Amino acid sequence: MLPVDFTMNRIGIDLGGTKIEGVVLDASGKEIIRKRIPTERERGYQHILQRLKSMHDELVAAVPGQPTTFGIGTPGAMSPRTGLLKGSNTVCMNGQPVKADLAKLLGRNIEIQNDANCFAMAEALLGAGKGKKLVFGVIMGTGCGGGIVYKGEVFTGPQAIAGEWGHMSIDPQGPLCYCGQRGCIETFISGGGLEKRYAEKFGVQRPLKEVEAAYFAGEPQAVEFMNWFFDRFGRAMANLIDILDPDIVVLGGGVSNFKAVYTEGVAAVKKYVFTDELETPIVRHQLGDSAGVLGAALVGI
Repeated sequence: MLPVDFTMNRIGIDLGGTKIEGVVLDASGKEIIRKRIPTERERGYQHILQRLKSMHDELVAAVPGQPTTFGIGTPGAMSPRTGLLKGSNTVCMNGQPVKADLAKLLGRNIEIQNDANCFAMAEALLGAGKGKKLVFGVIMGTGCGGGIVYKGEVFTGPQAIAGEWGHMSIDPQGPLCYCGQRGCIETFISGGGLEKRYAEKFGVQRPLKEVEAAYFAGEPQAVEFMNWFFDRFGRAMANLIDILDPDIVVLGGGVSNFKAVYTEGVAAVKKYVFTDELETPIVRHQLGDSAGVLGAALVGI
């Protein structure tokens, strides 16, 4: 996609499973208005399209008579081969020509990008990666995704899977992933994956925040588990840096809030990366929950 055009207002919508959030940015990137409504996905695909239209029209009305770009961020991606959405956790959207249907409904060109790409774009242009040439944005939440931004542009690749490091396998004998492979990075270092691994290892469900607190308190079980996590994080991140050699890696999602990721986790990266000295900063996000909708505005056309 083309570099961001900052000569006009930008509309972005973050389509989630439970909420639809929209924003309008002015030409300088300053927020004009932000709105949020429930997705109501249980009412189906056509209803969600109408919810998106309602949000879009309200945002356009906030800047009457002024030209705008428009972008949407959502889990999953538009298949370049079929033009249909794939991989969305709002399953009624999968297999649907979302981009074509919305463009027809709204009577305008639109851009749809994976939510991890939107996160990466927002952090690259407005957040922790500002001023860096090659930014890799990582989301370690329920799942594990990533996005690549180079010189202010999202790189998606011919199959729209660039940055999907969560589905690189680091252990062919590892846990079964929903994608069909075993030992995907997502099964080891996402929030959802970590909670499953903890339950498997110790036979008890435990929230990750509690495990982290126990780790800092020196509880042997938590220390053992977190050290295991840091090792997997180090291997996964080192593989990524070996391939991309980015100027910065920005972490998002719930797991990014673990303070020890930036000490013990980074130490593990240094151990495994193919270089004499790790120069790539690995940092926490700056934009928080705002990154998705801001990124959607930034990728708009």
